Amino acid sequence: MTDRLRRTALPAHLDAPVSPDQVGIVHLGIGAFHRAHQAVFTELAARATGDSRWGILGVTQRSASVRDQLRPQGGVYSVLTAGTHESRLDLVGSVLDVAWPAEETARVLDAIAASTTHVVTLTVTEKGYARGADGGLDVERVRPDLDALAADLAVAPGAEVVPGTTAVGLLVRGLAARWRAAQESGERRPVTVLTCDNMVDNGRVLERLVREAVDAALPGAVGDGLRAWLAADVAFPCSMVDRIVPATTPAQRDAVERELGARDEGLVVGEPFRQWVIEDRFAGPRPAWEEAGATLTADVAPWEQAKLRMLNGTHSLLAYAGRLAGHATLAEAVTDPALQERARALMVDDAVPTLAPPDGADLRAYGESLLERFANPATGHTTLQVSMDGTQKIPIRWGGIVADRLAAGAVPAGAAFGLAAWSEVVRREAAAGRLLDDPRAQELADVVTAVGGGDPAAASPAEVARALLALPGLLPDGAGTDDRLVDAVVAEVPALAAV
Repeated sequence: MTDRLRRTALPAHLDAPVSPDQVGIVHLGIGAFHRAHQAVFTELAARATGDSRWGILGVTQRSASVRDQLRPQGGVYSVLTAGTHESRLDLVGSVLDVAWPAEETARVLDAIAASTTHVVTLTVTEKGYARGADGGLDVERVRPDLDALAADLAVAPGAEVVPGTTAVGLLVRGLAARWRAAQESGERRPVTVLTCDNMVDNGRVLERLVREAVDAALPGAVGDGLRAWLAADVAFPCSMVDRIVPATTPAQRDAVERELGARDEGLVVGEPFRQWVIEDRFAGPRPAWEEAGATLTADVAPWEQAKLRMLNGTHSLLAYAGRLAGHATLAEAVTDPALQERARALMVDDAVPTLAPPDGADLRAYGESLLERFANPATGHTTLQVSMDGTQKIPIRWGGIVADRLAAGAVPAGAAFGLAAWSEVVRREAAAGRLLDDPRAQELADVVTAVGGGDPAAASPAEVARALLALPGLLPDGAGTDDRLVDAVVAEVPALAAV
């Protein structure tokens, strides 16, 4: 049996990974994306500068699997960059260890509080932020952590710690622990909290959630000190990230094992392209990510909007329409001439007129590059995977396009096609008695059932589309009932329902 990849015994034919001296970053949500994106930027920045302060403690939220993959390897793992015509393998050593809050919450809180930690980053997906329909904190979803926060501050350090249950709750508890440590040490201990998830104005969103969590856990004068410290010493910059990171296949894992001469249980795969745009607003030291190709800017919004509306929006359109057409992957869907035409229409006709080009970028050329990237079969993104969580993604990816085009007196035909495809996926799943992988899955199924008079299989595709468009929170106020949009969506439904 091949030995496991380990930091203490690395293959000599690849460049040695960095070996940081200490944890400088705590990352919440250490899935494949972080390991193929922010951890790579941190690795390359350390190689470029020789700065060894920026080791990462990853925190895995759902299970211990990533911890169990990386801890025996000393945190080191490999990244397979898979292009259409060639690939390369690199070792990454910026991750020092991984903790699982169910068993190691105290360690996570201590790491966030440590004076050597200067940055907390997050990739927990849109639904990991426990937001309610109004965009604010869904307090009941994080209630166990809020109750634990009050307990954390009421007991002496070293007492038994209640396990964390949510990413936002764990973050707030860690920040409170840092505030307490600052009080006890007499140090300021500023820290930057950098979210890397696909949400509009994501840093401001997270800042609001943190403040609402503190208000709910420590109302009134009880939490005034923590609130003052957050205002003075914690920064929440916005960011935009981009790299397609498909699931690692058994064949890729076996091929890399042959290349390394060791088994890498932490292997991740990514496309050649990677991008990170960060608002240059930090509370303290940070890695020199610009040395690794990151863009530091005063305003992330133009970059963020272009990515959300063009890349993410087109991804969703291809996922729903491709799923209906029988395409298993995004690469298959985008090379379908009819779907590629629809994708291009969403980007060029709908999205581009609503965007301000960031730093003079050519958005039409950007759109064509996206189609090329989507066509890379090595990315392996499935239409089933990308079509998950539609009620979370649609407001962000299509909502702004729809509202802006309607306000300009135009009907967004590409977005209308995407909405029709989503509606038909919802209808078919409900008719088959299956729940979608969506936070509002039961609500969606209930809509279809109601339209069908109690029988989802009898529901009219066009009437399902009308009902779903009016779903609260799906589209900006008034857009889901605007006759121009509704008519355009309903007009697309018959052809999609006949596929």
